Amino acid sequence: MNSIKFRYPSVLSIAGFDGSGGAGQQADIKTISSLGCYATCVLTGLPIQNTLGVQKIYPIPLAAIEDQIRAVMDDVPPQAIKIGMVHSADLVDVIVNTLSDYPKVPMVFDPVMVASSGDKLIKDEDINHIVEKLFPIADLITPNMDESAVLANMPVRNLEEMLAAGKEIRKLSKHNILLKGGHQSTDTLVSVLIDTKDQYHRFSNPRIETQNIHGSGCTLSSAIASYLARGKTLLQAVELAQNYVHQAILQARDVKTGAGSGPLNHFFAPEKLIKISQA
Repeated sequence: MNSIKFRYPSVLSIAGFDGSGGAGQQADIKTISSLGCYATCVLTGLPIQNTLGVQKIYPIPLAAIEDQIRAVMDDVPPQAIKIGMVHSADLVDVIVNTLSDYPKVPMVFDPVMVASSGDKLIKDEDINHIVEKLFPIADLITPNMDESAVLANMPVRNLEEMLAAGKEIRKLSKHNILLKGGHQSTDTLVSVLIDTKDQYHRFSNPRIETQNIHGSGCTLSSAIASYLARGKTLLQAVELAQNYVHQAILQARDVKTGAGSGPLNHFFAPEKLIKISQA
């Protein structure tokens, strides 16, 4: 007699590598696991990096990326997907075309487009391709202020400009947009979710004085995907994920890991893997 009665809520991370463990797929796996979900992954690129920055990037063959996606989707189909940095139009096409062969699940896209130095990480034509091909299949897009500035083609230096940019980005996507306010210079950081009905939902947290924020964007997007996989509504998932990231930064604020921007404390209150009835 078959004794299998349960499954774990599964989240697929399609993202790049971070050997220092703070960002990219490593941050995703830590986050998904700490929130009681089962993490699977597809590697899209192999950056050589540490807490001081990215030194070099080795590409992953496109065929290997497609094969990875199919291997996971055929065997451990996720309840939610998080997509991180995609650095070329060809990579966008592989992801979009391959996922189109499988049932739709909630998808969170973190559009990593700008380095902390302010330099663009991808070409303008590739950004346009992302907007045209990847935005339509993403249920939530999570740009920070620098990425919002690129997408809206305008300066984004404060909350007022962030909201103005949000109106322009809404013209590019009919889905939900979370405008992340972590780069604001104020004592209170405000992020704004613009939903498909053009309703605005604000999330506020006090600024934490620390340099340990490496991977906070990756962590937020994968946390949202995890809560969606657990059956939360989008609004609930965003609120819970915002609180999780705030606590993960708070609990890591006085720890030194590496010589640069250190990671978050993803395991400040880890949950056991959740069992969901298959009945």
